[in-house]
Amino acid sequence: MIGVFSDSHGDLQAFDAAYELLRSLGARRFLFTGARYTDLDEWLLWRRQKSRGGREYSDADFLADVSQWLGSQDALPRTPSRGEAPADVASEEDRRLVMERFVRVPERDSLQYRDPAINNKAMDLLGDTLCCVVHDKNDLTREDLLNALVFIHGKDPEPKVVQIGPRYFLTPGRLVGAAEQTCALLDRVDRELRFSAYRLDGHVVLEPHVLTLDKKSPKLTLK
Repeated sequence: MIGVFSDSHGDLQAFDAAYELLRSLGARRFLFTGARYTDLDEWLLWRRQKSRGGREYSDADFLADVSQWLGSQDALPRTPSRGEAPADVASEEDRRLVMERFVRVPERDSLQYRDPAINNKAMDLLGDTLCCVVHDKNDLTREDLLNALVFIHGKDPEPKVVQIGPRYFLTPGRLVGAAEQTCALLDRVDRELRFSAYRLDGHVVLEPHVLTLDKKSPKLTLK
C-alpha cells in the first residue's frame, strides 16, 4: 500500500500529519510529488529534534548514531517494503529507513528541478503496472504517455481520478493552499489498483476508486 501526498509548501506539521495518517492506514511506501521538494529533508530533521525534546544534536547523539550504524552492519539488510513504515526517526538508521520508503519529485520553481542529477519525474512499478510520478502534469511528454498507464501528480487543489482512454491521472490534492488538506492511498486489490483520499483528520473525501487497467497494453521493460 502506498501513501501519496503533495504541496506541503514548508508546513512540516501537515507533512507529519499526512505521514502518520497514511502509515496508520497501512501505507508502507510513500510518493511525495513536490512543492516543496526539500520538505522531506526538513521534516526528518524536525522529527529528530522533536524526539530529542527540541534540543540540538549533540556529540552524544552522534556517538549513539555511529554505534547503532556499526552494530547494524552485521544484521541482515532490510528492504523498504518489509514491515510497517517506521514510527520514529530518532536515529540515523531510522532516518535512512524512512528515506528509502519515499519517492519524490521536484516542482518547477525549485533548485532541484534545474539540477540535471535529479529527475523531474519518477517511474514506479506497482505489480505489472508502470506509474509515472510528477508534480505538474503539464511536464508529461509524449514518451511518458506512451510508456505508463497511471500518472500520479500534485498541484491540483482536490483529490481526483481522471480517466483518458486507458490511462488514469491521479492526484491526492494539497496539504497547503486548498479548501481541505488531503492525502491519498494507492493499493493493489486482486491485481487491480485502488485509489482513495482522506482529510488529515481521517475523513474519507474520495471513496475507493478501482482503476480498470487495459491488460493488453504493451509493458515497458525496465533495464
